[in-house]
Parts: sequence; structure tokens; C-alpha cells
Amino acid sequence: MTNNKSVLLPLITIGSVFFILGFITWLNGMLIPYLKISCELSNFQALLVTFSFYISYTIMALPSSIILEKIGFRNGISLGLWIMAIGAFIFIPAAYTRSYIYFLAGLFVLGTGMALLQTAVNPYVTVLGPIESAAKRISIMGIANKIAGAMAPLVLALFIIRDGDKELIHSIPEMNIQAKTLFLDSLALRVVNPYIGMAIVLSLTGFLIRLLHLPKIKDLDTDSEENLEENSKTSIWQYPNLWLGVIALFFYVGVEVIAGDTVIQYAQEKGLLLSDAKVFTSYTMLAMLIGYIFGIIVIPKFISQHKALAYSAILGLIFSFLAIFSNGIWSVYFIALLGLSNALVWPAIWPLAIKGLGQFINKGSALLIMAISGGAILPLLWGRLSDLFSPQEAYWILPPAYLIIYLYSVKGYKTTK
Repeated sequence: MTNNKSVLLPLITIGSVFFILGFITWLNGMLIPYLKISCELSNFQALLVTFSFYISYTIMALPSSIILEKIGFRNGISLGLWIMAIGAFIFIPAAYTRSYIYFLAGLFVLGTGMALLQTAVNPYVTVLGPIESAAKRISIMGIANKIAGAMAPLVLALFIIRDGDKELIHSIPEMNIQAKTLFLDSLALRVVNPYIGMAIVLSLTGFLIRLLHLPKIKDLDTDSEENLEENSKTSIWQYPNLWLGVIALFFYVGVEVIAGDTVIQYAQEKGLLLSDAKVFTSYTMLAMLIGYIFGIIVIPKFISQHKALAYSAILGLIFSFLAIFSNGIWSVYFIALLGLSNALVWPAIWPLAIKGLGQFINKGSALLIMAISGGAILPLLWGRLSDLFSPQEAYWILPPAYLIIYLYSVKGYKTTK
């Protein structure tokens, strides 16, 4: 059984990885409106940012589990960070050519490295102690993730938003071709320095991880009485709690990404300037931070993981309907508040879904990582609905997703056949 001293260094190390994951992930909230302007995109085209980033999780999750089995946890983290560094470097030619395809390629490579990291770190944190308190440990990691997420769009905004942009952006339709091309090219080049910096930091962090000693997952205490009883099962298909968890997680990641990555664009649709709207992804992250802190305090001492999941889904339904039926800026605030309802969903679904997997924990974790593809598909659907109807009406995709999460919290996680 692990003790507090033996898990402190691994938790600090994994916390730093979650910080990096959060920072890179939630840059998309600022990238979407930025690329929409600089590459002259529709809402649907702009949401290909999230599609390219998150679809890599589906494609690379199972290969990542195979890679981790061969090279180990520590080497896997280093490799994931180096792959992410390559993705960041791709932003340089993308900016100089103002090629949206290159930007999407860079995002896909970034997501590939993150898929490898996520496949490693989530089961690691889950089994690094009692399964009943796994949501608490994941919530602690989530705090590091969402602090970075709150910082990311504001940091990127320092590089890409300048005084006088408002007038220039509004005057784009009246510019001649030469003037417009010159302005949009200069706008695209603003991402070069921040992404060079990120590539360097990712590369150096990969080397630092190589120097640390981290215990392997197989060395941790995963052979609980329940897991030993489940050893009679011979296939991953025999765990409906896992497969239903994959479905619930798919819809959760979709609504989480919609809340964080569309809120800046939605605020602009409601009349705010980009310089003012830039804060709303940070508001969403701060709301999630509050939810994580609440989870650390109450789980499992006062409420169980599945009850926390049920309450989160109900809160998500309430905020979704308020956002759909509210007027003006209040609707934007309710989308940002979805961060509060989303905070404990990921920490609660993971331990409920992999409980009892025993020898299948690596494959189960990879399948759950594949569910991150919800962040690729649902925001893209939101973008299409926004073009066809309106951004506010497009948020009707939220209530069914939260209902599915609620059903998993009351029935799905207990299903054994």
C-alpha cells in the first residue's frame, strides 16, 4: 500500500504535467476567434481547431497504451512532451504562410503528444491510493490544470491583442486586397514567439522528467479484493461500467470544450470586443477551480463520487437552460458557469469506470482517453448549428449531454451485465 511520503513526489510531478496539459488545452479558447479573423473563417471552420486537437486522442489513445507498455511511464511522459514540442514548432511555418491547414496540423500533433500523456497520468493518479478517494486526487490535479487554463488565454492575448486592433478588424471589409493581406499576415505572425517559447519549455521539461524516479503503475496497489474477484473476466467487453463510462465521458468532454472554447466567440456575438471577451474562458476555468476545491473537501467524507457526478449533471442542466433562455450578457455568464458543473465530472467518471478492471486497466484507460473525441465532435456540431441558426440556439446540444451523464451517475456505473 502506498503511503503519503512515497506518493508526494509523483503527485507533484504529475501536477506539473497537468499544469502543462491545461495550459496547452485552453489556449484554444483564444485561438478560435484569433484564427477566425486571421484566416477568414466561418464558425464551423473555426471550430476545426477543437476537432483537429481532440480527434487525435481517439486516433492515438490505443497506440499510446501500447507505447507505454513498451517504454514505461516516465519515458512515455518525456516522449509525449517532445511530440508536443514538435506540434508547437509547426505553428511557426503556419504563421508565416498563414495556412490554416498547417495550424490544424500543429494542433493535431500537440493533441497526439497529449494523448500519450493523458493515457499515462490519469490511471496513475487513480490507483495512487484508495479508489474511493480517487476523485479527490484527480481534483487536486484538476486545480493545477485549470489554474493553467485560466492563465492560458490571457497570456496568449498579451501577444496577439494590441491597441488599435478594434478599428483595424472592423475596417477589414473596406480594405483593398493588398492592405487586408498585409494586416492579416502581421496578425498571424503574432503567435510565433509564444509558440517558440512553449516548444522550448516542453522540450526541456521532457528532459527533466527523464531524470526523475517515478514508480510504475504495475508497482502500485491495484490488486484490491474486488480486482482479484474480477480476474475471472477474460475480455474488456465484460465491463459495461467501463463502456457506459466511455459514452458518458464522450459527452462530458464535448460540453466542457464547448463551455471553455466557444464562450469568447459567443461573447463577441453578444456585442463584446475581443479585448473584453478574452476573459470568459478564464472565468470558466475559475468556476471549475471552485468545483475542484469543493470536491476535495466533500469527497468521499460527505458525498460519494457517484452522487457528486449526479449533482454536477443536474447543475449542468440548470445552467444550460438558463444560458439558452437568458438575454444578452447574462447568457454568456451562464455558459462560463458551466465550469462549476463540469469540475467533478471527469474526476468522478474515471474511478467509477475503471473500478474492478484489474489487468485490463491500461486498455480501459486508453478507451476512456478515446472518449476525449467528444471535444472534437460536439463543438464542431455547435459551430455548424451556429451558422445555420444562432450561437445561442446551438447550445441546445448541451441538455441531452448532461442527461446522459446523469443517467450514468444513477444507473450506468452500477451496470455489470
